[in-house]
Amino acid sequence: MTFTGPGHDDLIALLDFHVESGVDIALDEAPHDRFAEVDAPPPIRETPIALRREAPVDDGPAPRREPLRGHEPPPEPKPAAPRTFGGSASAKPEEAAVDARAKAAVTGSLEELEALLRDFEGCGLRFTAKNLVFADGNPAARVMFVGEAPGADEDRIGKPFMGRSGQLLDRMMAAIGLDRSSAYIANIVPWRPPGNRNPTPQEVAICRPFVERQIALADPEILVCLGAPSTQTLTGTKDGILKARGRFYPYRLPDGREIRALATLHPAYLLRQPVQKRLAWRDFRALKAALDGVK
Repeated sequence: MTFTGPGHDDLIALLDFHVESGVDIALDEAPHDRFAEVDAPPPIRETPIALRREAPVDDGPAPRREPLRGHEPPPEPKPAAPRTFGGSASAKPEEAAVDARAKAAVTGSLEELEALLRDFEGCGLRFTAKNLVFADGNPAARVMFVGEAPGADEDRIGKPFMGRSGQLLDRMMAAIGLDRSSAYIANIVPWRPPGNRNPTPQEVAICRPFVERQIALADPEILVCLGAPSTQTLTGTKDGILKARGRFYPYRLPDGREIRALATLHPAYLLRQPVQKRLAWRDFRALKAALDGVK
């Protein structure tokens, strides 16, 4: 249709305005005054006679309809089986600890023990950590340091004491003539707990056979327990670290020999409480004297 005559340009401009405003389709044949309809009562719609029913009629149970071929309802999902930690250990911490002790006892070298830990599924920390943090330093060294658990830096690198506390430990060792080539370093728990939380007693109990076997295979002359968790786990004392530090405890190896275990403050604690470094310095001087006296 072609529009001609007076007002042609105005009509075209009006149509363009409506199109640009989104009005591009007619919903009815005639225009409606929507403002007038606001005050008007809504129209009453009569129900068609064919759809009216005076009262509900009980026609009995509805006949069962068989699903069409190819449209059968999907089977209901079966509940997931409870997760267990692999085939080597039960999900119960007590059984996992027993399994860990049995497996650790038959390892004949530190390499075998590390390989065992990489495949061990009895501790849930293995599934949340990025890396196994087994050890660092010289396993043939005369002194072995044992901390609590890896942190974020250790988890990322895969070696113990790699962050700020590790740097402080390096300086503490250097003060008495030690470094990572003359010391062996590990933790009682080789996986980082999520969020750097403390490992639970169950997690410590599961991992304890591994660190005990690690100590036995490294066979150091002196063991240094860094912090309360390491001291309490390896020596059996219930004392807090400020009371236990500076003391040598007997540590019995599987073959019946005893070595000395020195309790001292953890470097991470010293970063939070620098005034206590003087106590750690006394402990490291005692360690130096003990190493000088061991033939």
